[in-house]
Amino acid sequence: MVRLYTTDLNIGYGERLIVKDLSVEIPDKKITTIIGSNGCGKSTLLKAITRIISHQSGTVMLDGENIAQENTKVLAKKMAILPQMQESASGLTVGELISYGRFPYQKGFGRLTKKDYEVIDWTLEVTGTTEFKFRPVDALSGGQRQRVWIAMALAQETDIIFLDEPTTYLDMAHQLEVLELLQKLNIEQERTIVMVLHDLNQAARFADYMIALKNGEIVKAGDCEEVMTPDVLQKVFHIDAHIGRDPRTNKPMCITYNLVKENEHEKAAISNLSTTRLYG
Repeated sequence: MVRLYTTDLNIGYGERLIVKDLSVEIPDKKITTIIGSNGCGKSTLLKAITRIISHQSGTVMLDGENIAQENTKVLAKKMAILPQMQESASGLTVGELISYGRFPYQKGFGRLTKKDYEVIDWTLEVTGTTEFKFRPVDALSGGQRQRVWIAMALAQETDIIFLDEPTTYLDMAHQLEVLELLQKLNIEQERTIVMVLHDLNQAARFADYMIALKNGEIVKAGDCEEVMTPDVLQKVFHIDAHIGRDPRTNKPMCITYNLVKENEHEKAAISNLSTTRLYG
């Protein structure tokens, strides 16, 4: 049974449609990565699925319920999102920031319970941030801050976690640190992880399932072998990619690529049109 899926989803801002008639299933207890060029609708899709923004038509279903009709606190106990641009945590300690993840479970005056403190300490331990508990968030490095924000998402105790470009602005070591943490959460705790990534090779290395978007539509969705192909990458990014194998994971990886010039696209389109006229 698929817990989370969309049907004929249309999302836009004003009259501009960003995501068009998108139907997709998110594999449960797997890592899904979403790839695509800037402005193709990746972040918009994540925001709509997690109800940060409204969709114009179509449905997002979770556990047999339309999320548009779901109680906010109930939904927040099922899915968490770490957006690309986090809100300012100025003046907050790490422990205080993580405590915000306990909001769906708070009642009355919102005082933290013994259970809340136990969950906060657990997330600190899992993300390797226990030593930072009483430090100001602003005093941490980029990689440390990102782990703290992930800890806050974990504090919601959701089965599904969405992350929008969690490695942005991090150096190579910190990028790997964050991605390995998410992989560990998936493997050891069976969390469903859905994340937008710009780096194709990272997306393929850590994913069980990939979704390639272009202009708000799915070009290809499937396992890494199906999505990391020269044909798909040319359609999505306008590149001529050479695909090889990661020697450590045996996952497909982009070794090198050239830009596909516009006139080559035009030639291909004319050739396809001629073939259609002759044989179509």
